[in-house]
Amino acid sequence: MARTTKASNAVQRLKERATNGTYSMVSQADGRFYLSLSSAAAAPQTCCAPMEIDEFVRFVNGVEKGPAKKLSKLDVAFEKKLAISRNQT
Repeated sequence: MARTTKASNAVQRLKERATNGTYSMVSQADGRFYLSLSSAAAAPQTCCAPMEIDEFVRFVNGVEKGPAKKLSKLDVAFEKKLAISRNQT
């Protein structure tokens, strides 16, 4: 059950950042998963071959990249200090 949750959480994150359709996870009886994409205009498409859980989660995480992480003022200041210390050595 926890393995399925890991895969479904990855698909849920993908759904939150997807812009071109609705993704869903299909679980097979042998324990492998594959990703399906459906849109209003066409029948669902299979996005990948059936995969083991860890491979499937890596694949899903790489399908659509999310927006760049926002940096705080402290993060920016820390990066500046790191750059300065790297240039001095």
